[in-house]
Amino acid sequence: MLISNTGSGLTNSNFHISLTTDTVPVPVPPRPQRTAPSAGALPGDTSIVPSSDTFNFRIAKGALDVPVEYHADDSMVMSVPQKTVILYGKKSTVNYDNNNLEAPQIEYNQTTNLVKAHLVKDSTGKVISYANFKQGDMTTKSDSIIFNMKTGRGLTKGTYTVRGEMYVYAETIKRVSDEVFYAQRGRFTTCNLDTPHFAFVSDKIKFINKKMAFTGPVHPEFEGVPVPIILPFGIYPLTQGRHSGLLAPSFTANDQMGLALEGLGYYKILSDNWDVIARGTLYSYGGWTASLAPRYMKRYRYQGNIGLDVQRFKTNFKGDPDYSSSQTFNVRWSHNMDTKARPGVTFTANVNAGSTKFNEQVPNNPRLNFNNQLYSSISWAKVWKDRPYNIALSANHNQNSVSRLINVNLPDVVFNVNTLYPFRKKESVGTPKWFENLGIALNTNAKSLTSFYDTLGGIPSQIKNNLQWGASHNIPITLSLPQLGPLQIAPSISYSERWYQQKSRYSWNGLLNKFDTTVTKGFYTAREMSFGLSTSTRIFGMFTFNKGRIKAIRHEIRPFISISYRPDMNGRFYYTSQVDASGRTARFSVFERSIYSPYSEGRFGGMSFGIDNNLSMKVKDKKDTSAAALKKVNLLDGFSITSSYNFLRDSFQLEPISISARSNLFEKISITGSALLDPYQTDSLGNRSDKLVWARRALSLGNLLNAQVSMQASFRGGDKKTPTQQDRSMDPNMYNNTGMPLDEYQQELAYISNNPGEFVDFSIPWDISFGYSFRYNKVRNNNLVGFSNAINQDVNWNSSVNLSPKWKIGINGFYNITENELGTISMFLSREMHCWQMAINISPVGRFKFFNLTISPKSSLLRDVKINRTRYFVDQ
Repeated sequence: MLISNTGSGLTNSNFHISLTTDTVPVPVPPRPQRTAPSAGALPGDTSIVPSSDTFNFRIAKGALDVPVEYHADDSMVMSVPQKTVILYGKKSTVNYDNNNLEAPQIEYNQTTNLVKAHLVKDSTGKVISYANFKQGDMTTKSDSIIFNMKTGRGLTKGTYTVRGEMYVYAETIKRVSDEVFYAQRGRFTTCNLDTPHFAFVSDKIKFINKKMAFTGPVHPEFEGVPVPIILPFGIYPLTQGRHSGLLAPSFTANDQMGLALEGLGYYKILSDNWDVIARGTLYSYGGWTASLAPRYMKRYRYQGNIGLDVQRFKTNFKGDPDYSSSQTFNVRWSHNMDTKARPGVTFTANVNAGSTKFNEQVPNNPRLNFNNQLYSSISWAKVWKDRPYNIALSANHNQNSVSRLINVNLPDVVFNVNTLYPFRKKESVGTPKWFENLGIALNTNAKSLTSFYDTLGGIPSQIKNNLQWGASHNIPITLSLPQLGPLQIAPSISYSERWYQQKSRYSWNGLLNKFDTTVTKGFYTAREMSFGLSTSTRIFGMFTFNKGRIKAIRHEIRPFISISYRPDMNGRFYYTSQVDASGRTARFSVFERSIYSPYSEGRFGGMSFGIDNNLSMKVKDKKDTSAAALKKVNLLDGFSITSSYNFLRDSFQLEPISISARSNLFEKISITGSALLDPYQTDSLGNRSDKLVWARRALSLGNLLNAQVSMQASFRGGDKKTPTQQDRSMDPNMYNNTGMPLDEYQQELAYISNNPGEFVDFSIPWDISFGYSFRYNKVRNNNLVGFSNAINQDVNWNSSVNLSPKWKIGINGFYNITENELGTISMFLSREMHCWQMAINISPVGRFKFFNLTISPKSSLLRDVKINRTRYFVDQ
């Protein structure tokens, strides 16, 4: 029997092996039940049992459980005597349960329940279509397929399939169950080409779905050429998600430490909420490192990481003149609390503490080697619902690996009461009265601070002797008045109080020509009040143009002026002391060595004033030709000048003038700058005299006290719409730089930061970014005689360029202009090789030099299957 179809295809969505009529039970709607009372039966007689008609039929042996859906693009041949069906067409399909088959020719035999399919070639030998089979999450592309619909077993020839990131090809694949199949004369790779660049080849392979793969003797091939490296067997994990296992090491070499087996470790899942990674490195000269990093997480509650590193290094051999040994450690803890866990309560921790020489000795990491600061912070805060107050507790730590000074701030308490309006009614109606806007608040901060040197010994006594504590209280009183035309007026009153633990007094020792310091412990307080009235407004101006792309330039001016009065409540805490042998004197506060800075002496009754400017323009957008297409371009984000004048002071009435500016030119060059100018003249030693500088130099703004200028710029080629790769560099405090990651995300960032050549974007033909920083400060000399100028300049850059579509070279570095010293320079050369990558990373200058050559597959599954050559050197 031949059924031909030449149009839209032949489709039957309910094909129940229709070669015979008694094979599949055809659903028959139930017949209505009929009950008839027996003769003489009385209504309501419960002795009568109702009966119904039923149909019984026999289910054929070998019948399928569910319907079969089929489709033939070309035609279907059905043989009733032989109980076979053959489908023809480029995309003929048969769907049964979760089995989906698509092939140019499909044959089904009812007697054996076998489905056969194979590819078809045209007259030139080109394959028209392959046999594609999908069962569950397993998809195959084969030359031929034999599949038993009843048992679910099958046999394929010349088959391609994908298991996770693994592409598998085998001459023969036998499927024995939903979970297990065997492959003969197969290869597996992470390259998605029909002829892969590399593969692992074995005659016998067993796959357990989403669990493991096992092979007999296996060897690698490159471009089809066997490599004479044969392993007796192979075990390959296919488990998705977390699973325990070994972490492969890498081999490195160092002139001072010898050969190294670096990063050998083990990852262990402890529970659903905990896991841990342990790593170690062994050096041939006797040094070693060990790392332990547990990680924990409870969804919607909290997550965190703990890290402990120990380093013990031996440089060269005992008896050598340059032999040395050291042992350092580092402890890290990072904790974050989900905001939904306890609304109103937050707890965070970022701890990074340890030996001051730890960063300096981490191998092969210039970024960390030049970082001489360690910081820690632990904080807890609570905000009460429907209450005007909140509290925050914190502990902080910082240490400098150069000076070996460690500062500890524990605890630091902040208590705030939000602005309260005592004259407002609980249920306000209409516009509030002016006096109802009178508000009062409270800001309190109490803390203690101590410090010690880890090289002096007697750390407990250092902590006790250097301990300081204090508190600061501030009560601002504000009144928000309605706007008066273009002016906004706001009066204010402020009261503050500070608590001190000690007083200190300097005195000049004429015999030794030095300062003597006397410290008196106790509980001391100081207070300050101020009254003020401020007004501000905004002025706009615009220049319009009828021709050209520039349509308008807009200038905004924001002036402000305020008057304030502060009585002299702290003059009694100031004294005059001789500062040098010539008899010059200076004023000091008894609270100068305290944890809170002292209040200034003298009355202030004066005026503060300033002006801020913003300049922008509207230009016609090149990309939009419509008449209303205008684009705003900021020329000057801000330019401000501020100062104040004290009418009650008998001298130096004008305060230093502060100037700042910021701009983002063309959205590519960011420039910020600030300066502080003294309007008074100075003598030969830099000391101020009560004469304005304009009496000598009319066009001068004053003597420069400090200034800062910074500039950042970034340019790149290629498609500007394509987003650039985000900055991969990380704060070294955020992850374990000896190979012990805090979590998977930070592990990737740490790896990228140290190996930029392996993570380049070849779609960008070139890019360059650079930054420049200039800092100037006028500081008093240590002997308190005269001033000196401190100037610091540095520049950093990051650039890359494509040498070809597959080659990229890049360089980044840091240069200290002031010291005329080159900091870190690192270069990379990358080669994109489809499924492989090659990267060369070099740091040729500085105290810590290294180079690294890595050739590895791109797939994360085979990251540890790589060729690696690393050498690093340390200048003693």
